[in-house]
Amino acid sequence: MFDCARPAALARFWAPVLGYRVREYTEEDLAWLREQGFDGPEHDPSVAIDPPDDRLPTIWFNRVPEPKNVKNRVHLDVNLTDAAEANRVLELGATIVRPFGAVEGEDWAIFADPEGNEFCVFPPREG
Repeated sequence: MFDCARPAALARFWAPVLGYRVREYTEEDLAWLREQGFDGPEHDPSVAIDPPDDRLPTIWFNRVPEPKNVKNRVHLDVNLTDAAEANRVLELGATIVRPFGAVEGEDWAIFADPEGNEFCVFPPREG
């Protein structure tokens, strides 16, 4: 579960980063949103992304009124499959908090998603 300001946008960021997909809306889902006063999926206060494998967890993005204002106590680690993947994550909207090689003995970087949630990014494993 991610608390956030813009659930649909954050779901669209994280789904491709993790190899997940944004959960599709049925006609029933859309009708429920309209009944609740929401103008479709972009305004849904709770959006899910589903894993490619049922053994992995579904991740939800829920709208909350307060902004993020401290370091995450829990975060995701992203293991890159190739060096170009870091650029793809940045193109999706991530920012670099601490670049690769900034701390001696640590081979990972720290990125932040579009709402400032930090996550570690590990380079591809050799061999």
